[in-house]
Amino acid sequence: MAVSTFFIPPVNKIGSGCLTEAVASMKDFGFTKALIVTDSVLNQLGVVKKVSQLLADSGIASVTYDGTAPNPTVENVDAGLALLRDNQCDCVISLGGGSPHDCAKGIALVASNGGKIADYEGLDRSAKPQLPVIAINTTAGTASEMTRFCIITDTVRHIKMAIVDKNVTPILSVNDPDLMLGMPKGLTAATGMDALTHAVEAYVSSAANPITDACALKAVTMISESLRTVVHNGSDAKARENMAYAQFLAGMAFNNASLGYVHAMAHQLGGFYNLPHGVCNAVLLPHVQVYNIQAAAGRLKDIAQAMGVDVSAMSDEQGAQACIEEIRKMAKDVGIPAGLKELGVKEEDFRTLAENALKDACAITNPVQGSVEDIIVLFRNAM
Repeated sequence: MAVSTFFIPPVNKIGSGCLTEAVASMKDFGFTKALIVTDSVLNQLGVVKKVSQLLADSGIASVTYDGTAPNPTVENVDAGLALLRDNQCDCVISLGGGSPHDCAKGIALVASNGGKIADYEGLDRSAKPQLPVIAINTTAGTASEMTRFCIITDTVRHIKMAIVDKNVTPILSVNDPDLMLGMPKGLTAATGMDALTHAVEAYVSSAANPITDACALKAVTMISESLRTVVHNGSDAKARENMAYAQFLAGMAFNNASLGYVHAMAHQLGGFYNLPHGVCNAVLLPHVQVYNIQAAAGRLKDIAQAMGVDVSAMSDEQGAQACIEEIRKMAKDVGIPAGLKELGVKEEDFRTLAENALKDACAITNPVQGSVEDIIVLFRNAM
């Protein structure tokens, strides 16, 4: 087994009501002024006001950037950075799902390293730690609040840049399921399927290890038990908490074992057509795993078992097929579109999408390494 390195924020708070405790603990860091990075919806819902009041109670001033797009852009990073510098903020608080977290990481990385965000595309390109980031999560899916991954859309090249850097790891992650209770059905489904994709891709990854395996399989089980419930009844507090833990476990898995072709391809769809990341993952997941059977049948059988399928009498091949069926069933039950055609993806773009997917950092650890033609076929199958 190769050497494994494990990345995670030094402090992580999970559980109902942990937001208050987390914000109060921030004064121990000696911060005086925070840039809150969020989106306009959370600002309108009053969540930002709640956080800024908690900060004020701890003697920390704050200023808000709420311009984050669903697929955060280079322009979002630049705008947030200008606000941070104008107000001399000494820390960044990301509030929301993956989009604000990624935008905040981008801002904080450039704030301390200089240059522009595109300079850091790839693996560990920065020289020093970012400005401290405290990530307050409101969705159960991306795990961006605790990872070293930062995905920013380059609107000129129409691609999502994957910045994988230990220096973008937040210093504190907060998963308070009370903040997730009002999450709409579609977002709950998409982010939940994103978490499932993280767990599956990490488990079949060529960089998997015993720690990531344990996290991935437990995440799969908890998602299988809770996602349908929480999509159909968003105020189920127990199911929300289970999903908060599950997405965090999936994050621990992929933050250290990385991902595969599902994410490499989904990043292209998101960058090219501005589509929701979780939905792209959910549509692609079964098709890529069919392709991965040639190298990972036994592992996919393990996932089927974690999803509650009795695989005792099955061969690895049969178990893998059962896993793929179970993934399809879950996607259908939570209302994920049947194919990419419904999302407006066009066949004439496949070659460009496939070429860019193979350049994505996530492609490196897919258990089967294929050609541009192979990726084109996967896109076609997912239509």
